Amino acid sequence: MLKPAAWILWPSFLAACVGEMLFFALFDPDELVLFWRVIPLSRIAIYSIGFFFFWFFAALSSGMTWLLARSAAEVNR
Repeated sequence: MLKPAAWILWPSFLAACVGEMLFFALFDPDELVLFWRVIPLSRIAIYSIGFFFFWFFAALSSGMTWLLARSAAEVNR
């Protein structure tokens, strides 16, 4: 069970790192607006929340790929 978790979490971690770098290279955390209001959090908090947001969606994508790539024998086991 640990192998599939590593197959899902490690690539999604790397994708989240790249996504975080690209996103925050273009957008300043102090200027981000949510529902027409500036987000009242520190830069570090916004970076952290952004990273976990990217990691969650990358892990969701990797997990779906892992589920869909399984053979019929593995599914019916």
